[in-house]
This record gives sequence, C-alpha cells and structure tokens, in this order.
Amino acid sequence: MSVQQVQSKGIYHGLPVYPPDLTGLTAIVTGANGISGSYMLRVLSQDPKRWKKIICLSRRPPLVSGGSPENVEHIPLDFLKDPSEIARVLKDRNVIADHVFFFSYIQPPPKPGMPGIWSDAEELVRVNSLLVSNFVEALKLAEVKPKRFMLQTGAKNYGGHLGPTKVPQEETDPRVTLEPNFYYPQEDIVAKYCEDTGCGWNVCMPGPILGAVPDAAMNAAFPLAAYAAVCHKLGQPLEYPGDIDSWQMNQSMSSSMMNAYMEEWAVLLGPPNEKYNTCDSSAFAWEKSWPRIAGWYGIESRGPQEGDSYIETETPYVPRGYGPKGVTRRKFTIASSAKKDEVKTAWKELADEHGLAQKELVDVDRVFGFLDGTLCRPAPLNFSMDKSRKLGWHGFVDSTESLLEVFRDLAKIKMIPPVPEVTVSFN
Repeated sequence: MSVQQVQSKGIYHGLPVYPPDLTGLTAIVTGANGISGSYMLRVLSQDPKRWKKIICLSRRPPLVSGGSPENVEHIPLDFLKDPSEIARVLKDRNVIADHVFFFSYIQPPPKPGMPGIWSDAEELVRVNSLLVSNFVEALKLAEVKPKRFMLQTGAKNYGGHLGPTKVPQEETDPRVTLEPNFYYPQEDIVAKYCEDTGCGWNVCMPGPILGAVPDAAMNAAFPLAAYAAVCHKLGQPLEYPGDIDSWQMNQSMSSSMMNAYMEEWAVLLGPPNEKYNTCDSSAFAWEKSWPRIAGWYGIESRGPQEGDSYIETETPYVPRGYGPKGVTRRKFTIASSAKKDEVKTAWKELADEHGLAQKELVDVDRVFGFLDGTLCRPAPLNFSMDKSRKLGWHGFVDSTESLLEVFRDLAKIKMIPPVPEVTVSFN
C-alpha cells in the first residue's frame, strides 16, 4: 500500500506534498513571458528552497508584479538564432539546469484569405520545430545536462481543430496526420535529444488555457472578459453565440496555474518518458458557466433560444475515422462583434476610464477568434486524466472559479476593467 499526501493552495486542490529533502534545484523556463511560462515561474517561485535558481530564457523579460524574486535570472535569447550563438550565451552566463520547462512558441499569421488562426500549418511546423531543435542543440554545445525535459504542447495533438475525434481523448491515441502538426516534430526532436543525452522527457498537453498575462493571444479569458465588460457597458445581455449542442458540450479547460502545478509534479514525482493530458479535472460546460459569468457583471445571460438561426461551418476532416464531419453552428462570432463601431467606442471609453493597457481592441481575428473556437466546438474535448491519476496526480480546480480568479488578475494588470462581481456562486 502506498500513501500520498496532498494539499490545497487557495482554489487549487489535491496538489502534491513534496519530500522535504527535494531541495536546491535549478530550472530553465523558456517562454517565461507567455501565458504558460509566466505561471510556471509563479509556481516554482512559491518554494525558493526547492528551486534555488530559476533561469528564464526568452526574448523579453517576464512581467512579474512587484519584480522577479531574487532567485530568478532572465537571459534574453532568441531560439531562431544559430545554436552556436545560443550556446555561447549559455556558457557565458554559466547556465546549469536540473530541469527544463519548454513553452516557447511562435504564432505566425494565417494564410491570406484563409480562415482560422492555425491555417498556415506548414509555417507553424517550420518555426516551432526550429525553436526546439536550435535550443536542444545549444544545450549540447553548452554542455548543459538536465535530468528532465518537459515540453508543453496542447489539445491539437488529437486533431480536434480538424474535426470530431474519439472521446475521451487518451494519451495513447495515434497521431493525426491529415495536416502538418508542429507538436509531432517537436516531440520527436525532444525524444531524440533525450535518447542521445540520457535525459528523461515529459510532454504535457493542456486544452483551452486560462491565464492573466499582458499578451492576449491564445488566451480564452481575456477576450471573454472584454466581451462581458462591453456588454455590461452597453447594457446588453451576455449572449452566447452558439447552438444548444455547443452550449451543453463537455469541455476540458486548462488553467495556467493548475497546468504549472501538474508540470512541476511531472518532472519531480512522475516517471520519465510519459505524456500527459493536462487540465483542471473539472466538469465544465458553458450552459452552467455562462450564467455565472453574466452574474458577475450583473447582466442578463442569454443562451440558445427557440427560433435562432445559425450559420453552419463543417470541419474539413473526421480524425476519428468514421461518422459524419463536425458541424459548428453560430448566430455570430465574438470576433465579428468586436469589430462593431459601438463595441470599439465602448471599449475605448472603458480603457480611458480605467487606464487600461489596450486603448483599442487589437489583433481581433486572432485574439477573439481563439475565443470563438473555445465557445463553439464541433465535438467534445473530454480529456481522460486516468493515466496521471494512476501515477499519483490528483490536482483539481473548478474551472469557473479559476476563470473568476483570472478575470481579477487581468483587472490588476490593467488588461480589463474591474469585475463588478454582483453575484458570485459556484454551487
């Protein structure tokens, strides 16, 4: 019989209790200014005894409220540079690492005239494969020898952006090769590096990510909060854009903080060379969450109604290999709504009133398009967490409760106006 201790930290429950002798570690966190890397930095910084040094590698320094802790060092690096240049910097700064957490990512613009933020699949593969291959080659040249390398990928591993997949999604599901997918070459590069060096690897795959950072891209929370704030400003209901199927569809959400807690567990207590779904382990659907969000703003919640008319979009493929293609039905998109003159004016007034960082809603198709994909799915995203639970991971957070915490944090960094919090309930 094995005995495990777990603990709660705020709204995050079932977190591991680490052995007291697990101390004096050094971590590399790449992409530490992004939505995932910044939360990894926050989690590791909670225990400076365990993590004596955290080295952040990114082009821009991480934005940490109150400044970075004393044990955090930022080294500006561009992983698209030649590996020898990267290695020279690592050597000059005497970088060593017990563990690597890799979050670096580049989102190229979509192909001209092509819908979807991931439409340029070939360029996604090219640039994001380079990020990993240049970095691991630099580690070799600089003789940095980590014990474990954690690569974060995501739900596109299962091909859900291409059409309906088998559910629940399990880590042993085969690769979907209907279109190029940069996750697969990244995994292969890391696996080969680890095979050559004796380092262990882990791959962690979150779903839609919730977090509060100044960069609004690839973050469902910011555009949702902006939409709710504008509806509140205009005295309009919080209208859900999709149909009843999307409204009730199960969806695994992935809070950045919970992801980071799990990724720390993966490299410290989990076995090497394992791939994990990474999510909140919360039963989530917009049907229950949407009215709660509207309640925070004191506005009416409006879900699908009898007689609504929809624009239908069919998925290009059926990754599960059988059955019909997926169909998404929308009355409107949040991205199109954000381009309306009344919305632009309302946001500018909110920005002026509250001193917000963004005076205008920018990069609307990419930022709000990501939310549109999260709100309306052609098929469920239902991560199986069975594998990690069997291996000792028990973390949980209520996704709607996490969303409110993220909204509060977005307000603190002046990304959105303060949340009125007229009604807060998670029952």
